[in-house]
Amino acid sequence: MFHRKATFISLGIPKMHERCPDCGYKFERETGFFFGAMFVSYGLAAAQMIATFVIFWYFIGLSPLNVFLIVVFMAALLSTLNFKWSRAIWLYLFFKEEK
Repeated sequence: MFHRKATFISLGIPKMHERCPDCGYKFERETGFFFGAMFVSYGLAAAQMIATFVIFWYFIGLSPLNVFLIVVFMAALLSTLNFKWSRAIWLYLFFKEEK
């Protein structure tokens, strides 16, 4: 789906292919198609931050400041990955095989 290989963290916003290299499926069905992927990304980020909070606050017992810093660090670290995942999930929701 993306030009660069999937890395854990990369610089800049990943660029998508216009069409699938294998089957020729057009990814962006219309202008603004991936606007909804922003809501998927929000849900992913919220789930990751809540999970990080629970792990480091309840299970490890770190101080509130340390937990906050870890949550912010994890959100920044996973932002590129969330961008890719949210677009893939959004595209999968509306995928229709062309004949």
